[in-house]
Amino acid sequence: MTNPSPVSRLKDIVEAIKLILIEVDDMTLHAFEQDRRKQWLVERGIEIISEASRRLPDELKARHQDIPWLKVAGIGNVLRHDYEHVAHDVLWHVVKDNLPHLENVCHEGLTAAIEHESGRKT
Repeated sequence: MTNPSPVSRLKDIVEAIKLILIEVDDMTLHAFEQDRRKQWLVERGIEIISEASRRLPDELKARHQDIPWLKVAGIGNVLRHDYEHVAHDVLWHVVKDNLPHLENVCHEGLTAAIEHESGRKT
């Protein structure tokens, strides 16, 4: 049995990150803390990223050990089950400091997966 393609999950991650970064592009932490709509959008986007990351192949994760994959997967549980205790400054840190690197890694993985799949089909 072959492993399922990571393409759709990588696309989900890249799209969620792009949407989050666009929404908070010109915001300050203070403005973010005051904007419940933006907080909700960021939380939902991170939940999607978290869930999609759980379904990425281990070999992709192994190539990028600088990404804390267990934390990426685990943050979704915090947002779903302990949502009333989410610290907005922590979310802000994730968005500003962690998501851009994760986006680059997933974009590279997406490009490689698409190339690999197109090579298999020819």
